[in-house]
Amino acid sequence: MAKIRAAAISGDIDAHSGLAKHLQLREILHQHVRTACKPGDLLPSERELTARFAVARMTLRQAIDSLVAQGVLERVVGLGTFVARPKMDLQVKLTSYSEEMQRRGMVPAARVLRFDEVPAAGGLAREMELADGTPVVRFRRLLLADGMPMSLDENYLPKHRVPGFLDEPAPTSLYSSLEERYGLVMEWGEDQIEATAATAGNAQLLAVDGGSPLLKIQRHAYVRRELVDYSISYYRADRYKLWVPLQRPGVRRTPGQAHPQ
Repeated sequence: MAKIRAAAISGDIDAHSGLAKHLQLREILHQHVRTACKPGDLLPSERELTARFAVARMTLRQAIDSLVAQGVLERVVGLGTFVARPKMDLQVKLTSYSEEMQRRGMVPAARVLRFDEVPAAGGLAREMELADGTPVVRFRRLLLADGMPMSLDENYLPKHRVPGFLDEPAPTSLYSSLEERYGLVMEWGEDQIEATAATAGNAQLLAVDGGSPLLKIQRHAYVRRELVDYSISYYRADRYKLWVPLQRPGVRRTPGQAHPQ
């Protein structure tokens, strides 16, 4: 990550132009980001930018707000405004987070928030098709890629399917550990995806503003006919876009067939 110097941004506001100042400034900043910056570069402070372009702070904020809305820039609470990283496609499939990030050439990491036993009760018991009070293993993590928070995941596993799981340290890769220790390979599953807003607690962990949009995914994953993993995940909507392959029922797509353009 590099900090962009205000003096290095070329271009000036034309006071005689018919184009509003915030729109001129937006194009100047956009051009500089496109041609001279890398994802993750830090923008100069508001004070530096208002001094460099001789504009009011409100004018600057209008320009930056527009670029944030376009996905060109992103704000990180308490840190500043950065050149946005391209959104990753969120491909819904039964692989572990570690496998998926490694496939993309990123370094996965996780901060374990909970790794303990809780009783399944109420809605959790219903989702897992268990009797109230049945012991389950809770595994809650903040998942990161290249050091940046990406998602907040909470997995629940029926304790009788993973005896002794809590006797060892929390696994680095949940699905890999389940396969290696118990021979459990997720065969099929169902996801329910919806938009939601970040609560104060989730926003702090994910380094976004309270109320920011998140993608919420509830997953039921099965080995044969038995549910082994029920999870709730909250993905940063500014870092992901949902990618869903479609196929008309009854039509088989042959290998190598090109997607329609």
